[in-house]
Amino acid sequence: MTTAASKANSAGLTDDALLGGRLQVLQPARGYRIAIDPVLLAAAVSAVAGQRVLDLGCGVGGASLCLLGRLPGLSLAGVEKQQMLAMLARQNAGRNGFADNFRVTCGDIADDRLMGALGLFDHVMANPPYYTDGGRRPSPLAGREAAQAEKGTPLDDWLAIAGRHVRPGGTVTFIHLAARLDEVLRGLAAGGCGAARVLPLLPKAGRAAKRVLVQATRGAGGGPATDPGLILHREDGGYTAAADAVLRHGAALFFADPGAR
Repeated sequence: MTTAASKANSAGLTDDALLGGRLQVLQPARGYRIAIDPVLLAAAVSAVAGQRVLDLGCGVGGASLCLLGRLPGLSLAGVEKQQMLAMLARQNAGRNGFADNFRVTCGDIADDRLMGALGLFDHVMANPPYYTDGGRRPSPLAGREAAQAEKGTPLDDWLAIAGRHVRPGGTVTFIHLAARLDEVLRGLAAGGCGAARVLPLLPKAGRAAKRVLVQATRGAGGGPATDPGLILHREDGGYTAAADAVLRHGAALFFADPGAR
């Protein structure tokens, strides 16, 4: 989520604010850029101080930093395939005071040896690529295309990897397209994560959700349940009070309270 005050520099980066200016992140001026999805993802993670969280495909660190902005006592590990983004994630961690809380590994989440060295986590979160190759026009920007399109690691693999790296009783939280919700739920269940909670993200009141947040618990039984949707925008285009509380003020989404599960 960028601001009009973004400033490009000679390295082709912009310096942008998250959570109403509480965080500053460097990111490429062209290519994939942080929108609201990583902020919403972080708000949904049901972590408590002292726990370990894994961010799969962490990019420049948007979701991890937003989670630390809400819960600074966490320990975050990020894995990012693109070397430039991993470098920026480390830099962003340091400039926001989280160098000791957020450690970034540059590598492929499909690399079993790399992932095995990271161990198990209390929570895993991911904002994976949304689109398969079919039915869309590829972006001419390599960084954006890598972030948006499944290339070599399909959604089922992302979900399986998340399930393998969360402790029993821990949660896996994904944000994805509403049109692929069934795939997300099947993949979570196949990885041993059940009792899924689904939060539709509604563009405006009365509109169908385009994206969903899904959170499931490792080792839990039971099928999915759908929570009331979060309405993102008012009719005039501004954020609703509920969305603004999350996006600008760092509030947790209501199902992020472990006591609510």
